[in-house]
Amino acid sequence: MKKILGIAALLVVIALTTTWLSWDASSQSYTFLSGYNLQNLLQRIGMFGVLSIAAAFVIVTGGIDLSIGSVVCVAGCMLPWLLRDHGVPPLIAMPLVLLLCAAIGLWHGLLIVGLGLQPFVVTLCGLLLYRGVMRAFTGDQTMGLGGTADELRWLATGRIPITESFGLPAPLLVLALVAVVTSIFWTRTVAGRHLFALGRNEEAARFAGVATGRLTVLAYVLCSLLAGLGGCLFVLDVNSAQASSFGNFYELYAIAGAVLGGVALRGGEGMVLGVVLGACLMQLLQNTINLVADSNQLEFAVVGAVILAGAAVDEGVRRFFRRRR
Repeated sequence: MKKILGIAALLVVIALTTTWLSWDASSQSYTFLSGYNLQNLLQRIGMFGVLSIAAAFVIVTGGIDLSIGSVVCVAGCMLPWLLRDHGVPPLIAMPLVLLLCAAIGLWHGLLIVGLGLQPFVVTLCGLLLYRGVMRAFTGDQTMGLGGTADELRWLATGRIPITESFGLPAPLLVLALVAVVTSIFWTRTVAGRHLFALGRNEEAARFAGVATGRLTVLAYVLCSLLAGLGGCLFVLDVNSAQASSFGNFYELYAIAGAVLGGVALRGGEGMVLGVVLGACLMQLLQNTINLVADSNQLEFAVVGAVILAGAAVDEGVRRFFRRRR
């Protein structure tokens, strides 16, 4: 809980600082507090928050998934292909895309459990493989939705009116639903608690009768499934996807949000609320860079620094408690 309070306090400090630095003399207003900026920020938090929860599923088991961005690309390219090129109804096309993404996670889990391969190697190869396949499949052409996804577009671009000038973005509601279901699964089910036991000590969990292999596979299936959901939201938002760039480096945002939210890279620790706050902090930092520096050139530097800081803090905490024991 102390981590959660620390992240929340940091969010408040950065938000206040960004507000102060975003004063626009010409309009006599704070750009950060404009309805347009806040709506865009919350929309990005919703979509990237789903990816951070996806990454958290494998990190709590002591694993890693570097292919999240490429799975986002798969979902972003396959959804227009089904809708526009083959006329599949939207309410059938999206579940098919999610099923395909879940199958990718199943493939990862079977390679890791069945062949004993390292998650880093499996998912790094997946990062390259799936994007390369999508580039060949689409011929590097832009896959546009056109007007074929009107029934689904609200999930990414919809607004729930709060005031005349501000509406709550629909992706934030999707994130809230995913977060609630994940929290219930982690804290109220046997399988959820076993995921954390697996991350703390896989050998001890196995001797205690935990089906570690099945849980590992389940974690990667859920990770890729949520990555596919995020990919659908992103393509519904921008209305098109190009395999060469769609979802690039999104795995870094996902991992950074999870780590910043208190999910230990060594596994066995994490809270859904912390992951959501971590995703909020990542997007707030990006928004701060764009507003204050009027450029996104430092964006990747910030992501790298956040992951490094999270890993350093995680290792420091581990050594501290080891010395106390």
